[in-house]
Amino acid sequence: MEEKAVQTVKPTKRSFVGLVTSDKMDKSIVVTITTKKMDRLYKKYVTWSKKYMAHDENNDAHIGDTVRIVECSPYSRHKCWRLAEIVERAK
Repeated sequence: MEEKAVQTVKPTKRSFVGLVTSDKMDKSIVVTITTKKMDRLYKKYVTWSKKYMAHDENNDAHIGDTVRIVECSPYSRHKCWRLAEIVERAK
């Protein structure tokens, strides 16, 4: 009998690109993610949006910035995302 080594593969963490809608909290931002989905009944595209709270350690992001957030272990009750990078600064 041969014993094979079982490799555990970690799933990749989810990441989204969205717009910062609030930066008033200390070390926290609110990011709005918008997606377009086709409505099953009417066959038209509908815009969906969802807000996520993300951890911003250095308070780098500001309102209007386009940022990438990555899933992580919970920082608090509502924050389980962290700021990975700022894709584009607001003008």
